[in-house]
Amino acid sequence: MDIKKYIQSFFNKVANHSIEIYNEFSLQHELGFFLRNSIPTPYKVEFERNVKFFYPGQLCVKSEIDIVIYHPAHDERYAIELKYPKNGQHPESMFSFIKDIKFMEQVKELGFKGAYSVTYVEDKLFYQGPTKQGIYAFFREGKIINGEIRKPTGKKDEVHIINGHYQIDWSPLTNGSKYYLLAL
Repeated sequence: MDIKKYIQSFFNKVANHSIEIYNEFSLQHELGFFLRNSIPTPYKVEFERNVKFFYPGQLCVKSEIDIVIYHPAHDERYAIELKYPKNGQHPESMFSFIKDIKFMEQVKELGFKGAYSVTYVEDKLFYQGPTKQGIYAFFREGKIINGEIRKPTGKKDEVHIINGHYQIDWSPLTNGSKYYLLAL
């Protein structure tokens, strides 16, 4: 199943104003509703499903998946993690994007057929502006996300090791808003 195509179709509707999103909760529910109406039965679309529902005893960097699509009779599963930052904190938010990528790598390794990290922003400082060393380069210059990535602020005591190689490709929508979709 081409989940990426469904997500892109959803954002086309956001761009032409037939779907309105205004915070992360609305993004999750509008996308989930769109998927429920677009994906054929018997697939299920569920929200905030714990990884342990599918893989008891497994630990990941996060426990609940924002949106899960799965076939109840088969092991065909897809996970979607969403971000819609609205209160600045650019380096902290960017690090949470990295954490979502790590989480999607983990669920894919557990056996999900597809895993997707989706971020929608209205603040241009997430995708343009002065680039400093570190986390900004991944989201403003297209630097490949791979290897050890350390929390950029505070104690800098949190680290995620990204196994794959990912490049952020922002897709423009309207009024300066953009999104990226990583298919892992």
